[in-house]
Amino acid sequence: MNLVTGLGNIGAKYTFTRHNAGFMVVDSLALNNSETFKENSKLKSLITKIRLNGEDTLLVKPTTYMNLSGEAIRAVIDYYKIPVENTLVVYDDLSLDLGKIRFRASGSDGGHNGIKSIIQHLGTNKFARLKIGIGPQPGIPSEAFVLQNFGNDESDKLKTVINKSTEAIEYYFANGIEKTQNSYN
Repeated sequence: MNLVTGLGNIGAKYTFTRHNAGFMVVDSLALNNSETFKENSKLKSLITKIRLNGEDTLLVKPTTYMNLSGEAIRAVIDYYKIPVENTLVVYDDLSLDLGKIRFRASGSDGGHNGIKSIIQHLGTNKFARLKIGIGPQPGIPSEAFVLQNFGNDESDKLKTVINKSTEAIEYYFANGIEKTQNSYN
C-alpha cells in the first residue's frame, strides 16, 4: 500500500490559502477517482483510498493543523503498516514560483514546520516529497503570506499546477522518483 499525504490546515477559513496547496492536490486526486474523504479521529486525519498504478493508495489530509502533521502521518503509517519509502508528502513551497513543482527523494525540512513535524515523528527525512510552488513571496512575513488566499489573478496557474501535480503523482507511482524528477522538475 502507498500513502499520499497532502499538508494543510483544516477549516473553511484556510481552504484556499497558499498553505493548503497540498490539500488541494490530494482533493483533486480523490475527485479524479470519484472518492470522498472520511474523518478518522483516531488517526487524526481525513482519509480515502484510491488505486494508483494497480496498487491501493491512501490519500490523507491530517486534521492536526500544519505544525503537527507528523502526529497524523505517524498514526496512519503505524495503523496501516505502510513503509516510509511508500510515502509521498505533498506541500507548499515558498522558494518555488506558483506553477512550478519539484519532487525530492528526501531532504531537510527547509524551514517548513509541517515537514519538520513529520521528520521528528518518523525519525527520518527519507520520504519522498512533492513541493508545490506558492511564490514569489512579497515583502511580508512568511507566516502571513502562507495564510493568504490565492488571488483571482492566480487561479489559472493554480488550476494548472494542481492538474500537473495529480498527473505527476500518478507518473511517480508508475515510474519512480528519478524518472519523475527528470520529467516534472
